[in-house]
Amino acid sequence: MQIGPYHLQAVEAGRFRLDGGAMFGVVPRILWEKRNPPDASNRMEMATRCLLIDGPDGPILIDAGIGDKDSDKFRRIFAVEQPAAGLTGALTALGVPPEEIRHVILTHLHFDHCGGLTCLDPEGNARPVFPNAVHWLQQRQLDWARQPSLRDRASYLPANWEPVLAAGLGRIIDGDRELFPGIRVRCFHGHTPAMQLVEVADEGTNLIYCADLIPTSSHIRLPFVMGYDLEAIRTLREKEEFLPEVHERRTLLFYEHDPFHVVSRVVRTGDDFDLEPVDWPVT
Repeated sequence: MQIGPYHLQAVEAGRFRLDGGAMFGVVPRILWEKRNPPDASNRMEMATRCLLIDGPDGPILIDAGIGDKDSDKFRRIFAVEQPAAGLTGALTALGVPPEEIRHVILTHLHFDHCGGLTCLDPEGNARPVFPNAVHWLQQRQLDWARQPSLRDRASYLPANWEPVLAAGLGRIIDGDRELFPGIRVRCFHGHTPAMQLVEVADEGTNLIYCADLIPTSSHIRLPFVMGYDLEAIRTLREKEEFLPEVHERRTLLFYEHDPFHVVSRVVRTGDDFDLEPVDWPVT
């Protein structure tokens, strides 16, 4: 897909599973299971879908999936499945080996979004996977990740990002801003402090990488808010502002975790919203 000077490609970094009840909070299973069929352990399938943007500033990657350095127990709990060569293999297959990535934009530091930033060397130490990339991260999210609450500390694994910062590859920013011409980040705080969504736009088209504000197309509906969100009511209010805007602008929403849909638009359904399917790649 082309937006302005940027060529956009979806990068499938693997699949995993999370508890369906946690993914939909107070919404009863009968209302979410048809679109998101759970397994015998009540876990629904989740994608880890990154976005590769190639343009004048070199290849830009948004988020990095789970990675491959976690224990067998961790991988069983979350039913992690990845391509044989993982994220780096998927990028290389698209003609962009990890050494050529120039920028990585991190929506936030939960393990399923940044685990692929590092891998283990022969001595078992975590090292950066993208050694020539500037890694863009919000200050408030980094501060929280380093001192999380008891409720969410299991989602933050320092080996995923601290080696990157120690190598001098981090670029810490504060708040909404344009990173490159036509590419900006916007902060949302209900899921976790200063999660940044990424918008790519030209005069005719705009696309937003939704991260965990709207992790799957099922979460377009306003009451469908994750139990993982630290401030569920704040997420709801953020969606109440965000969804009318993207509906009015005919924005393409890019889903990081939806196993069935890469992008969609939204359609009004009375006082709520729902999926308007769009094929990927968008022409």
